[in-house]
Order: sequence, then C-alpha cells, then structure tokens
Amino acid sequence: MNLKSLIPAARDRNVAAYNPFASIYRELDRMMEDFGRGVPGFAAGAQGLMPATDVVETDKEIEITAELPGLEEKDVKIELSDNVLTIRGEKKAEKEEKDKNYRMIERSYGAFSRSLELPAGVDSGAIKATIANGVLKVTVPKPAPAQAKTIEVKAAK
Repeated sequence: MNLKSLIPAARDRNVAAYNPFASIYRELDRMMEDFGRGVPGFAAGAQGLMPATDVVETDKEIEITAELPGLEEKDVKIELSDNVLTIRGEKKAEKEEKDKNYRMIERSYGAFSRSLELPAGVDSGAIKATIANGVLKVTVPKPAPAQAKTIEVKAAK
C-alpha cells in the first residue's frame, strides 16, 4: 500500500496562503472607496479633513506650510513635545440654499491632526507660526550641528 495515496490532494497545497474570501474582501474595499469618493469627511480616512502640507528644509530652518482654508488662528493649535511638532485644528463649514420650494442646509466639520518629527535640539521658543488667507506657515530654526569634543585620557593613579 502506498502511503502517499492516503494523503488528501488538498494537503499538497499551501493551505495558509489560500483564502476563498480574498476576492470578496477586495470587492468590498473597492465598493467602500467608490461609495465615499467625493463625500467630504468620509472617504478613506477623511482626506477632506487632512490639510495638504509641504515641508521645505534650508540651511538655517525648516519651513512647514499647511493649507487650512477658512481657518483662523483661534482654530489652530501647535504643540512641540519630544521633538514632534503637532498641528491640530477643526474645520467647520456650513452652506445654505433657499428657494421658494425648498431650503437646503449642509454642514460638515471634523478635527484633524498632523505630526512631524523634528531634529533633536530644536529650540521651542524660536518656532514661529503665522496664518494668512488659509495658509499656515511654521518656521523652525535648525539646531546647530553637534560638535565632537575630544576627551583627554589620563593614567589612573
């Protein structure tokens, strides 16, 4: 009797890699992405709430620019903790349309947060932030490069 003939054919395949529901999961993910597309605050992690951010580094400073249309200085909070700069805020929008046969009011709101790791040694007192026309500009002076120090070795007595 051949022992190999007693082993079911399915065991020859890699069972762990086979998932009969994989195509269903992919289709559900695609449907949810399509459903939320174009709806502010819903699609794939609320991309409508996440501000577009640019980071530019020069010899002397790091400049962070974030697009925050409709926000003012009272709507934005900036914190520095353990060399991580965090920009927080809340976007609120309201749109109202009136006609003789209908009245429509749309409201959207939500909080956002962006965090960026800064180099060690940044002076938190020297960071400057301004907002104008919905554009936040944060300027972070770069710390001086660490200087290597030679330590003299002496013979023990």
